[in-house]
Amino acid sequence: MSSEKIIEEKKQGQALLTQQKEGNSKKLYIESYGCQMNLNDSEIVASILSEQGYNTTHLLEEADLVLVNTCSIREKAEQTVRKRLEKYNAIKKINPTMKVGVLGCMAERLKEKFLEEEKIVDLVVGPDAYRDLPNLLKEVSEGRDAVNVILSKEETYADVSPVRLNSNGVSAFVSITRGCDNMCTFCVVPFTRGRERSRDPKSILEEIKELHTKNYKEITLLGQNVDSYLWYGGGLKKDFKKASEIAQTTAVDFAQLLNMVAVSFPKMRIRFSTSNPQDMNLNVIHTMAKHKNICKYIHLPVQSGSTSVLKRMNRQHTREEYIELIDNIKKIIPECALSQDLMTGFCGETEEEHQETLSLMEYVKYDFGFMFAYSERPGTPAAKKMEDNIPLSTKKKRLAEIILLQQQHSLYRLEKFIGKTVEILIEGTSKKSDNHWKGRNSQNAVTVFPKGDEKIGDFVNVYIENCTSATLIGKRI
Repeated sequence: MSSEKIIEEKKQGQALLTQQKEGNSKKLYIESYGCQMNLNDSEIVASILSEQGYNTTHLLEEADLVLVNTCSIREKAEQTVRKRLEKYNAIKKINPTMKVGVLGCMAERLKEKFLEEEKIVDLVVGPDAYRDLPNLLKEVSEGRDAVNVILSKEETYADVSPVRLNSNGVSAFVSITRGCDNMCTFCVVPFTRGRERSRDPKSILEEIKELHTKNYKEITLLGQNVDSYLWYGGGLKKDFKKASEIAQTTAVDFAQLLNMVAVSFPKMRIRFSTSNPQDMNLNVIHTMAKHKNICKYIHLPVQSGSTSVLKRMNRQHTREEYIELIDNIKKIIPECALSQDLMTGFCGETEEEHQETLSLMEYVKYDFGFMFAYSERPGTPAAKKMEDNIPLSTKKKRLAEIILLQQQHSLYRLEKFIGKTVEILIEGTSKKSDNHWKGRNSQNAVTVFPKGDEKIGDFVNVYIENCTSATLIGKRI
């Protein structure tokens, strides 16, 4: 997992289901791979197509239109999508009127392959072109291949109210930025999702208000890099310096947006993801400290504990700067939980550099982590200019060491909750027992406790009696 975090394995490739709109006669089957931004984009697509007469279905065989929302971050996602496309085409032989399309991050790079060489899809749509779907579908119905992978400077889908897919009805994601300006050498996101632009704060507050009226209890503000949120009337973040003086002085940054959301919705829990060490300023941390309803949890990808590796990755922070930020977070919000993204085996990584990563982990003792071995992605600066020269066996060995250390730290962090009472938002039934609820505390730790007369969406106080390295176990007070 790279800078566009949280890839939830259990949600990979799930067919998305939304409320059925009366009068819609066509069936849409949509699957998503990759990060939470992709799942959120699928909700936007479902909303746009709902206006075109499509209701979602989880029965592939009955679909008029099959869409797969793709990810280029990891090789595995790409192989999976190819397999899925083969499956769709087998069904197409039985149901010849069915149309198949590829959405998202893989679209740009593989458009010729999918459409022309392999002829396995009818349409290819990039992340900024979803509004063009009605026109593209018209092209397809008239027998032409349809492609739109143009990246936009403005598109943020601010006025499209996403249809919540497979939702627990308790927590929802709200996109606040699109694209990324950080040219990390291992990452393909700036090329697949374009440059960074922020969404109008008014439209963000309206979307949260709508969720609030539907009884949602928690929202996560979402972006490749939320800390660099900057609204100055529209346009790319990099063009901010060219904006008028009034636009610059009235601009809204992430700390201000976070404050607006916390003040406007005091009864809702607020989270955000993903943060970037170079862009996170102390105003954001002070804002978190000020509001009880902003969760005390920061996902802060570091990628490596070695400044020399960070330099090769073109990360805009050093080991020392990262540690200073961690120290400030712990000083201002002592109870704040931290999680990481770590990549091992990047081009040229020495054993000494790997040890620096382990020593950084020892210093921070992260609550959770997302850890991966480097795999080269076509089109990235690293693929063009650096040699992927760490043997797979070395990558696996280093990754195993990182994972083992993280498990020890996760247990260490969770044990600190034993004997304390925490506020939990109930999200659903525990995976392992129908007699237990599961939810999360402010620090994002999953907690299970025996069911009583509570219901999903309730906030309850739970006394923590025990834990594993992944879960808190307690009883309701």
